Amino acid sequence: MQLYVREGCPFCRKVIEAAQRLGLREGVDYCLIDAAPDTPGRQAVLAVGGKPMVPFLIDGDHSMYESDDIIDYLRRRFAR
Repeated sequence: MQLYVREGCPFCRKVIEAAQRLGLREGVDYCLIDAAPDTPGRQAVLAVGGKPMVPFLIDGDHSMYESDDIIDYLRRRFAR
């Protein structure tokens, strides 16, 4: 899974904290990718999702914006 974020984004922080509460580990279960303006991460978000918004999650064939949608997806996929 790749989670595209940018520094200082409260919605990105919300998703990261939810992933941590689920026991997911950065670098093991997901990769954080900088998607600040003028970065390769931003270009990837635009190429896949079409909008320059973060947070943005890519998990295989699934991709999504919106922090609450991402958190719901993570809960469904990784609830223990």
